[in-house]
Amino acid sequence: MIKTIFQKLLNKSGKDYQIDPRIPSGLFYCTLYKRFIMLVRGLLKTRRKVFVGNHTSFLNVGNIQFGQSVTIDHHCILDGYSSHPIVLGDCVKIGAYSTLSSTSHFSKFGVGLKMGNHSAVGMFTEFGAAGGIEIGDHVIMGSYVSFHSENHNFSDPNVPIRLQGVTSKGIKIGNNVWVGAKVTFLDGCQVGSNCVIAAGAVVNGVYPDNCVIGGVPAKVIKRVYDDAKE
Repeated sequence: MIKTIFQKLLNKSGKDYQIDPRIPSGLFYCTLYKRFIMLVRGLLKTRRKVFVGNHTSFLNVGNIQFGQSVTIDHHCILDGYSSHPIVLGDCVKIGAYSTLSSTSHFSKFGVGLKMGNHSAVGMFTEFGAAGGIEIGDHVIMGSYVSFHSENHNFSDPNVPIRLQGVTSKGIKIGNNVWVGAKVTFLDGCQVGSNCVIAAGAVVNGVYPDNCVIGGVPAKVIKRVYDDAKE
């Protein structure tokens, strides 16, 4: 009975996978209780139907737009002080101990973050969103992924680097992308749709659709799906 109810709840939230029949009922009861507590916490913190973990905080929450069934796990900090609204699409999940920093310095009002529907990041994700981060739909990421959407200027050796300002181009990731653990995205990089990024890659260029990316610095390792289109 509990598995049937849980399956219906999953389908209602837009998740169409089938539950493994070997999973014991106790796990579903535990999960439903946890989700109920997270929903109550989310209503108190955001005044919206958001699932929020323990010890998670929001700055300027009025500038954060939540889709349906958004989950922000425990010990996260989301900075909503940005020139554009922070947009978290339907069924977005942000893993535990993750941080979103939109405005990193008083000299520059940051741009912010936009995540598409059904996209998720793992634990200890760092969003440096001062220069803007755009993530498409159905993007899944492992743990310890970081985004750095601005660069320090260093052209004048007579001036300390910290005083030379920054440049920002932003970071863009397409739809249906799988990002491995400990990937680093640097300012100005663009990743196409239907891509896989290998664990530990440092992504700093422009990459086409339908490819596997890996290395330091990252490069296209191979093309995928091309044969299927022929």
